[in-house]
Amino acid sequence: MNDSTADHGLRNGFDWKKTGFLLLGIALFCVVYYSPAWPDAVDPMDKHFVLTREGKGAIAVFLLAATWWVFEVVPIGVTSLAIGVLQALFLIRPARDAFTDFMVPSVMFIFASIMIGLVFTKTGLTRRLAYKMLIIVGEKTSMIYLGCFVVTAALAHIMAHTAVAATIYPLLVSIYALYGEGDKKTKFGKGLFIGMAYVAGAGSIVTLLGAARGAVALGFYKDIMNVDISFFQLTWYMFPIGWLMTFLLWGFFMVFFKPEKATIPGLRKKAQKINDELGSLTKNEIKAALIVGICILVLAAKQFLPALAPNDKTAIILISTILFFVTGIMDLDDLEAIPWNIILLFAGAMSIGNCLWQTGAANWMAVNWLAMFQEANWFVFVMSIAFFVMIMTNVIMNVAAIAISLPVALVIAPYLGVAGEVILFSALVTAGMPFLLLVGAAPNAIAYDSKQFTTAEFFLYGIPASVILMVVTGFAVFVLWPLMGMPVTLPPPG
Repeated sequence: MNDSTADHGLRNGFDWKKTGFLLLGIALFCVVYYSPAWPDAVDPMDKHFVLTREGKGAIAVFLLAATWWVFEVVPIGVTSLAIGVLQALFLIRPARDAFTDFMVPSVMFIFASIMIGLVFTKTGLTRRLAYKMLIIVGEKTSMIYLGCFVVTAALAHIMAHTAVAATIYPLLVSIYALYGEGDKKTKFGKGLFIGMAYVAGAGSIVTLLGAARGAVALGFYKDIMNVDISFFQLTWYMFPIGWLMTFLLWGFFMVFFKPEKATIPGLRKKAQKINDELGSLTKNEIKAALIVGICILVLAAKQFLPALAPNDKTAIILISTILFFVTGIMDLDDLEAIPWNIILLFAGAMSIGNCLWQTGAANWMAVNWLAMFQEANWFVFVMSIAFFVMIMTNVIMNVAAIAISLPVALVIAPYLGVAGEVILFSALVTAGMPFLLLVGAAPNAIAYDSKQFTTAEFFLYGIPASVILMVVTGFAVFVLWPLMGMPVTLPPPG
């Protein structure tokens, strides 16, 4: 917000704009919560899904939270606290359930991922990595974009995209410092950090290691369809989509966030000089790299070694946090650097997501949405599922978004001659790339810590990015995947 805008919004210390959106959120909550009962959702098998008072309350809380998050009427972490409070006060869910979600394993995974990023920054590993990259990609800002995006996407093939974002983030901070604009918001800064968040999602769809959603969705699909989809089968179909999106997003950011400077003169020489001055790796750098490397290897090995499979990924990555303090890399003062606002944001997202799920509101929305397309052309039907998952994954856990849509979609699919695989894979594509809300994925929230963009800007630019995602998904469904051997339609019965 520029000074003139701020002067208009603030009169005698009172921010009318923020107050207006704050009241809008409250109004949406009241209108939905106190409205008469809404009609049942009915699936193709004539099964009725009742929207209970609690379910309507969950939708009301979500609308309030989404309004407050997008327009930042209060700190985003405070909005998250309001999510838990409203659930408890209006008896939508018991307080124990509403607030327990604030400390679920997914939130602790994000905490551990952020700690890795802080350690990489403190030890100087990120500066070293940043200078190495800049020596390779050179002085053109367009190539710096590309280098950062390629590294982010590639890392998301072998480690969780949250951990990738937490690792890459301080590297981007180091790179941006060389841009020479200090903490000032710039197009280059916006593109660098928002791009990292977007591309982390694009890279994460390629393997089962990039996010939990893939493994859970494949297991869920096997239970419903009795079809086992392998690790390499998923990668075969997802690899071209993930990398196509990565390069398209590079083009997108070069259009919408074209850096103010085409080059940073003398950057390569400067990066080389600083890199030489850093000398050899310090003891703390070696210790940090070993701790994180071992944790990542164990997380990756979980997919292949049955003995490790029962071990929870959150517990494994939290070992790194413990070892950082045990080995003396971090101390008590470092805890003050943790961006609790970001952690609370994701905690609130988990709470509202589980609220929509447990109250049946998410199912009700899914059935109402997909029922509208039960007579549609097969391609339109598949794209409607992909679109629904894309919207929902910005609101609730991407696994949950798939879980609520797949059962209904797979019931309708045979009547339209649609194969189950194309429904699953198209849903996985859009589930991995929530471009609209910060709460859609942890990398979004981590990028926000840069203070280079507002939640409203993230939402605004997420719209054309989501359009690109839907076009790519449509291309995959209609052209690419059939050419690669994926069954997309079923032979006529008889």
